Formats: sequence, structure tokens, C-alpha cells
Amino acid sequence: MSVPHRNPSDTPNQQAIKKRNTQESARQANAQPVTQVTGSRVLIDSDPYSGATWPCSWVCCANVDRPPFVTAYRVRFTLSHAARIRCHVSADERYELFVDGQRIGRGSERGDPMAWYFETYDLALAEGLHVVVARVWCLGQQAPVAQMSSRAGFLLCPHDAEYVALLGTGVADWDAKRLDGYSFVDSSIGKAYSAIGARVQIDGTRFPWGFETGSGPDWYPAQMLTRGSSTWLPFGLSPTHFLKPATLPPMLDKPCAAGTVRIVSDVATIDVDALRTMPIHLQADLVTEREAWQAFIHFQKPLVIPPHTRRRVLLDLEDYFCAYASVTTSNGAGSCIRIGWAEALFLDTDLQHKGHRNEIDAKHLATIADDYVADGGQDRRFEPLWWNAGRYLELVLQTADDSLTLVGFDLRETRYPLEPESTFTADDSRLVAMIDPAIRTLQMCSHETFMDCPYYEQLMYVGDARIEALLTYVLTRDDRLARKALQLFDGSRLASGLTRARHPSRDVQVIAPFSLWWVCMVYDYALWRGDPTFVCGLMPGVRAVIDYFCMCLSAEGLVQALEGWTFADWVPDWRNGIPPDGDVGNSGIINWQFALALNYAAQLEIWAGQPELAARAKRQADALTRRLTTHFWSTDHGLFTDNLSKSQFSEHSQALALLSGGLAPHIQRDLAERLCNTPTLTQTTAYFTHYLFEAYAATDHIESLLQRLHLWFDMSGSGLKTLLELPEPSRSDCHAWSTHPVYHYFTSILGIRPSSMGFTSVIIRPQFGTLHSIEGSLVHTSGTIQVYLELTKNDLGGT
Repeated sequence: MSVPHRNPSDTPNQQAIKKRNTQESARQANAQPVTQVTGSRVLIDSDPYSGATWPCSWVCCANVDRPPFVTAYRVRFTLSHAARIRCHVSADERYELFVDGQRIGRGSERGDPMAWYFETYDLALAEGLHVVVARVWCLGQQAPVAQMSSRAGFLLCPHDAEYVALLGTGVADWDAKRLDGYSFVDSSIGKAYSAIGARVQIDGTRFPWGFETGSGPDWYPAQMLTRGSSTWLPFGLSPTHFLKPATLPPMLDKPCAAGTVRIVSDVATIDVDALRTMPIHLQADLVTEREAWQAFIHFQKPLVIPPHTRRRVLLDLEDYFCAYASVTTSNGAGSCIRIGWAEALFLDTDLQHKGHRNEIDAKHLATIADDYVADGGQDRRFEPLWWNAGRYLELVLQTADDSLTLVGFDLRETRYPLEPESTFTADDSRLVAMIDPAIRTLQMCSHETFMDCPYYEQLMYVGDARIEALLTYVLTRDDRLARKALQLFDGSRLASGLTRARHPSRDVQVIAPFSLWWVCMVYDYALWRGDPTFVCGLMPGVRAVIDYFCMCLSAEGLVQALEGWTFADWVPDWRNGIPPDGDVGNSGIINWQFALALNYAAQLEIWAGQPELAARAKRQADALTRRLTTHFWSTDHGLFTDNLSKSQFSEHSQALALLSGGLAPHIQRDLAERLCNTPTLTQTTAYFTHYLFEAYAATDHIESLLQRLHLWFDMSGSGLKTLLELPEPSRSDCHAWSTHPVYHYFTSILGIRPSSMGFTSVIIRPQFGTLHSIEGSLVHTSGTIQVYLELTKNDLGGT
């Protein structure tokens, strides 16, 4: 809903504002900001205001009411000499920062009110007049679910006290204005759950072009709010935003490859719902126009669209991207331009089945789109506030009475700057072919937090994040995203002790088994990276999770009646992914997961220097394992059951029992054989297969692991550039929890794993299975571990 702009005559200081605006106009006429400026993001080691309030205050725009709205803030100042000024910047919800009309950064790094991040910029400014402008938006309930908020506003604080009066919000003469022309629309696709927030519509006839240079009317003094703070306020009160330095480098910002124009067609309407029901037909391709469109997309060759024309253009990026897409136009007043994104086209109007991802003929296109209306001006650059994701772009245009000139089209990729440093190869080309899609999936799901998927949710779940962190450990030395995930989930814990299932998130969601995976995440970090101080800081949270599960033990000593959603895996026969008796009774799967977490907690306590607590956790784990063996072992089947009635059996229970570490050797040996050779077991899906693979590796059954990779091999044959969420039909074409096979290339096939806290020692236990040669290098904080192994004829049983 669009909020009406308040009439400035309603404000009590109307005359002072008019006088100030007149002075500003005169100053603009006589002096323009200099262009000699460079600005760059820097990461700082410590909070400059740790334990203190800031010398600057949050400010807001007085001419806005309830979200959603987009605002701008401006300060003009003159330097008598060239200077390098360090500034700390934050906003609620998001901002873009411009210096003398040049965008130099985006933020704030996503967090929550108790960990609200600020970015630090070094501005190298020449002598003369300058202007700093911030575009800030607050979308409220229409923002992505992962975007939290306390109170809309903007904060800029120079690091050096001498510049606070010149640039600091709440101190210097900052102005603000509402940026008109914005409205917001739902972004959901069919019946699929979506949490990415609304997409933008911009009416160019109302948009304040040139705002980023500080020009234009209707700037009014910004309204001062509370002081910025990195500490508790007097009497133990919390600030609206508990400020902390950004922990991550700037997100990637580079041009994307433009791809190929697959079809240009005329359409009878540009209505979104109507277009979704109109399949793409290759025979409708306007072949004579496609070359001009390709030249426009690839080489920025201007393209003129005649009056009263409609076009639908499908662009195949030929890879999966997260990117900001912008279009620059001239003339064409009243023309409508839509840029929509899709992961793939659908075989049906129900938007369920996609088929081969390279195929487009006779398929339906449903996109998440931004819409723009041209005002007829020259070189109007339309761009979204937030990035979108996918492989296919749909450009839909409709001109009015004037011809529209498309001047430029720009795609800029954004993601966490994660690049693989480790390598793997083997004599089975199918394994090697899966590496690039897996890495691309991880990259597309790595931004200011880990994400489950970039197209539908953009949320960080514990279950997904554990796998993403593990893959990060084996691919790169950069563990900053993993550290941030651990801290954010730790800070999300509820009074019960459980972590939230996903965080940051405006909605509170509890998946109690995910809290156990968070305990395992802490163990993973300690094993792969060490840092005892960091790990010890997480141990109160680990103990709180363990204590919660201990409180949920029944009279028989089994976990039952957990809070929230007891999700384990998207098994088709399980309601909402809940394992047998996982909601109201005693689930063998959840109990074995608790036994595993207890053993990990015991090891963490040893590493944390708490032998008494370690002994306690180990006693609890051993006792639980004995009870589980008594209640869930089926002598007739030689397997563990999922429920006390011993009517259901799954790979999940067997895998977790094997991983728990408490089984007698003969039981473990026989159970591992039956896990590999009992086809009637309920099978794991893409996500939980990670734990199945861990069990295979731990029990020397790598051949079973290789056999179960058929799901991933099938993905490669379906035209996919990234990895699916689930076996077909899959909602998401890019889902990070499916990347774990590459983790196992290094840790299970090459067999490289840490054998002590912080990877200070290594065990290399390769397993060939059906492979004949394996080779790879794995990054280590102290260097690189290289393995090259090839089976000889003697190894194969020859002479």
C-alpha cells in the first residue's frame, strides 16, 4: 500500500524550511560537488564504540508514515583541504550509500536487533563541496522474512571526532525526503512457499530523478531519534539497535554474462496472470528482431521500440545467477517495462513440473518481476532495491503513443565472494561433472548469511547451514559466514534453550531437532577450525540445548513431546517431514539424533576444558544408547525401528545409530551391512542423505555411497546448472543442502578429516569403492593437503 506524502505546509517550521531550501537552491546554482572521490568498504577489527554510546544519532524522515516506504538522506559539506574520512554507516532496514552521486556501498549487513551491523567506509575526498546521500527503505511486512527491523532510520558517524559536526547524523545538517514513485507487489509463484518479500514497481513520472546527487526539491530537515549505541543503556535498557561492526566483506559486485535471447514474440497483453497461462511457442519467434535484441543485451546497442508495441523476450543466462538487473531508457512516456526472473519454465499451468531445464517450447513462464513505467526522460536508469535469482529473464514491454529507446541493460552479480580453493578429480567423470553445479549452488546460497535457496526463501535454516558450513570448510580457508551463522543462531535462542530453526527471521519458528544440528555445527567448527575462545563462548548455548532435551525425557528415559515442528526429512510418506511418532510419541530418529549430539557435546566439553561436564554428557549419551537399544532394536529384522511399535524402519534410524558412536562393535558391523542391503527401508531424500553418506563412510561402505549418487547424476542430465531441493518435482532448482556430496569427495572418498581440535592433526583414510584413481588437494589453514592414489593391477586382484 502506498502511503501518501505529507504536505510540508502541515509542519510547524514551514517558513524555516522554505528559507533553507532557497539557500540550498542558490548554493547548488553556484557550486556543484566535486567528482574527485573514492570510497571503499573496510573491515575493522573491533568496535570503535564498544561499550559506549555513539556521538551521532539515528535520524528519520518526518514525511513518512507506516511502511513500506523509500527515503533519501542528504548532507552537503565543504572541505578546505583534501581528506580521508572514515565513516560508520547503518540503516533500518536497508541502505545504499552515494558520495557525489557515485554509489559506494550497500547495507546494513543482515542481522537482528541485538546484532545490528554497521559498515565502515574510507572516503578519500578532494578539497571543495561534497554531498553524501543514502537511499533507505523500510518495507515492514512486505520485506523479506529474513529482514528484521526495529525502527526505520539512518545513521552515519565519522570515526574521527573532528568530522562529526560536518557529517554526523543528528549533529550535521542532514536533510531527508520521501522518494515517490515506489509501490510494491507480491512475489509468490503459484502455490509454492515464498519468503523473499515484495518486488518493486517504479513510476518514472513520479520518481525524483537525480536524488543520488542531492538535487531536487522537497528536502526537509531529518528528524533526530536516539543515539547510536554499542552497549546497554542506563538502567539496563536495550538500544533499538545493538550496533556491531560488519563481519563480512562486501558482497560480490561484477557484471554478469548476458546470455542468449531465445525468443522474441508479440503478445496480446502484458498482464502477469495472463502471460503465465500463455505458453512459449518457438514458431512465434520474431527472428528478424532477435538479432537486434541480442545486440542490445550484449553490446548495449540502443534499440527503438515503436509506439503501441508489445514484446515478450526470453533471455537465457546459461547459468544460475543472483543479480541486480537494470534497464536504461529514453523517451517512450507511458511505456511499461517488466524484468522477471525464473529458475526454469513449467510444463503445466499448475507450475509444478519443469522437465528438462534447457527446453522452452510449449512451456509456461512464471516469473518474479520488477515493473517500471517510463516518464519520457533521457537516460532513465530503472533498477530494483534488492537482487533476484534464476537462470531465465523475461523482458516484457508495452509502449504507448511514443517510441521507447532502450539505451542499456545491466546485470550485476551479487553473492558472498566465496571461491573454491580445493580440487578433486576421479576416474568417474560423473563425479567431476557434479562439482561445478554444487559449488555454484553454494555460491548462490551464500550472501550476508547462508540461505536455503535464493529464489523462494533466502532464509538461513540450521539444517541447511550445517551442510553449507561443512562444504565451506573443505573448499576455502574463509570461515566468516560459518562463524556468523553460529553466533546468530546462538543469539536466537529462546527461553527454553532452543535455537530458532531459521534466523534472522521476523517469524519465530522452532524445529527442535535443528537445535541439535546447531550443537553439531559447533562441534564441526571446533574440529575444522579450532579457536577455543570462540568455541567456549558458544558452550552455554550448547548446554542449554542439551538441557532442554533432557527435560523432555519420558519416564522411560526417551525424548518425547518436543516443542514446535519436529521435522527430520522430506520423506514423501511422512506428514510434513515429521518421522514416525515424531510429533506426539517417541521417535527413534529424534532420539538417535540426541544421542549423537550428546557425544559431540561431551567432546566439546573436553576441548573447552570442562572434564566434569564432559563426563556427565558421556554418561547421558551411553545411558540413552542403552535405552534406545532396548526399546527400538528389532531382533527379527536386525535393525532399529523408527517407532516403539516396531512397524517402521528407515535409513535415517540406522544411519544415526551408527553415527552416535555408542553401539557395540558386532552390532555396528551387522547393522552397517543391513543398511546397505535392505531395499525396503524408508529412504533418505537429498538433504538427509548427508547423514547416510556419513554412516557409509564411517563403516567402510563407500561403494554404497557411490551407488546413491544417481540422484545427483540425474540432475546433471536435466539441464540444471545448480542442485535441486528434492527429487522431481522439486520446488527449488538451487538448494544448498544438496551440495554435500562434494564434501564427501574430500572427507569420505579421499578420506581427509581432522583428527583433533582445530585440524592440528589429520587422518587420511581413502576409500575407492568402484573407483580406480582419486586425486585432490584440500585447503588447510596452514597450507594444503594433497592426495593422489591409483589402484594397481595387484590392488585389483591381478598379477
